[in-house]
Amino acid sequence: MDVLTLLATTLPVALLLALLCATLVCLVAILRAHRGDVVSVLRALPAVIAAMLRRKP
Repeated sequence: MDVLTLLATTLPVALLLALLCATLVCLVAILRAHRGDVVSVLRALPAVIAAMLRRKP
């Protein structure tokens, strides 16, 4: 099997697995956090996203 073919097949699978693991970690962290902490983070999220978009070159 060619290296490029192997990379083209394994990279999307690895990225999907990484995304699923990150989602699971975030969900567990949200479920274990106190309700007030989750609410404050969710309220601050639009400001964080706006700041990241402004900083983008």
